[in-house]
Amino acid sequence: MLILIGLRGTGKTTVGRLLAEKLALPFLDADAELEARAGRTIREIFAEEGEKHFRELEVQVLQELLACKPSVIATGGGVVLRESNRQLLNAAGKVVWLTADVGTLLRRLEGDATTHGRRPDLSTGGWAEIEDQMRQREALYRGCADLEVDTVGRSPQEIAEAILAS
Repeated sequence: MLILIGLRGTGKTTVGRLLAEKLALPFLDADAELEARAGRTIREIFAEEGEKHFRELEVQVLQELLACKPSVIATGGGVVLRESNRQLLNAAGKVVWLTADVGTLLRRLEGDATTHGRRPDLSTGGWAEIEDQMRQREALYRGCADLEVDTVGRSPQEIAEAILAS
């Protein structure tokens, strides 16, 4: 099992698909799976039932995906917020933390149409919110990660190759 963690915009889905192809493994996107099961976008779940309900759904999906045969899994950015999820990740396989600086993440998010349609807006404002999420989650990501990979200035292909070479 190969599991990708990191903030929104670090490339988990894009890199995950490449890794799955190279490893001839299924690719599972936790956010896409959650949306399919809920029949709504993450944005709609947040708006209609709040973050707490979303996090409950996220736990269920993570447990199910980690129980699947060997695969490459892209998790949601906030999956590490719950201790139970961190324990599941640590026990499941190789966990790779994809990183990027605030400016890079902001540019990627602003340029991603999927972010606007499916994900909740950054609530307090771009730069400050990304910086705050980094501050809150950095130690959590680090505690789960077997490998940290900086994605700044690298193509998805280069990132996938760096992960495979480690």
